[in-house]
Amino acid sequence: MKQIKIILSIAIAVFSFTAVNAQVTNAKTNKVAAGKVVYQCPMKCEGEKTYAKAGKCPECNMNLKALPNTPATVYQCPMKCEGEKTYAKEGKCPTCNMKLKAMPKPPAVVYQCPMKCEEEKTYAKEGKCPVCNMKLDKHKLKKETPGHEGHNHK
Repeated sequence: MKQIKIILSIAIAVFSFTAVNAQVTNAKTNKVAAGKVVYQCPMKCEGEKTYAKAGKCPECNMNLKALPNTPATVYQCPMKCEGEKTYAKEGKCPTCNMKLKAMPKPPAVVYQCPMKCEEEKTYAKEGKCPVCNMKLDKHKLKKETPGHEGHNHK
C-alpha cells in the first residue's frame, strides 16, 4: 500500500511539473503573439499614432482599440479573374486555378508637396519636397470603385 502511495505521489508531481511547464511555455508564446497587436484611439485624437499595449488614450481617456493585423503582402490572381480581389495567403485562384501572385500592399497614406511642384507625384515617406524644400503634406488614399468612371451620380 505504501508503494502505491509513493508511485501515485511521484505521478502527481510529474504531472504537476509538466502542466506548470506547459503554462509557462504558453505564456511566453502568447507574449510574442501579443506583441504584434497594436492599439489605437478610436477617435484618432493623435492621428495614426499606435501603442504596443492596451490602455487609455492620453488625450480623450477612451479605451484604445486593437487594430486588425493586416498582412504586409497580399496575393492576387495574375489573370485578374476576380477583378482586384486579394487574399491574405498564398494559394490558387478559385476561378482559373493559377497560382496567386504576391503583390505589395499599397500604403494607406502618401505624402505630397502642398505647392504641387511635381504635379501629382507622391512619396511613401514624409520629408521635404526636392524642388521647393517645403514639408510634404499627408494624404490618405481613397479606395477607387472600378467601373464608375464617367458617371454623373447625384
